[in-house]
Amino acid sequence: MKKSGLYLLAGLFALACGILAKHFLTSLENTRPSPMPTFTLPDLAGKQHSSAEWQGKILVINFWATWCPPCRKEIPEFMALQTELAAQGVVFIGIAIDDKKAVKNYQEDTAFNYPILIASETGIALAHKFGDSMEAVPYTAVINRQGEIVFRQPGEVSKIQLMSIIKPLLQSAK
Repeated sequence: MKKSGLYLLAGLFALACGILAKHFLTSLENTRPSPMPTFTLPDLAGKQHSSAEWQGKILVINFWATWCPPCRKEIPEFMALQTELAAQGVVFIGIAIDDKKAVKNYQEDTAFNYPILIASETGIALAHKFGDSMEAVPYTAVINRQGEIVFRQPGEVSKIQLMSIIKPLLQSAK
């Protein structure tokens, strides 16, 4: 084998190792509880909401956009879970990384039963603070009653996944 072939092979091996290491380290980082970043964002009516408003609650924070099919697919399940779990102190919060007008138009067809906040272009930076290193939407984080992020999921999250995270948090409060 020529030297150039060996260099190419070594380079591909190094690249693969780097990708695996980044994935492994990101996975480890995403399993450790960490403090939730604070934020203040407006809702569709322009009213400002601070993250402190939901202190002591179990939060499911979902970064989403109207143009994102997986985001739109998750919303009905989030609404069902919000109805089911609200009395137990669980609050879903949608943070739209989108234009206010697009979100308002989408809301006309979807009667959200949880707060929708508008982050527009600042949403990606906020999602990054929540651990979204891939800048993916949807991106979901679950925060315990102590204000710690205990679960992070880039991409679509299922009702079953969320319940497996939320149930122990509900039981630990008893």
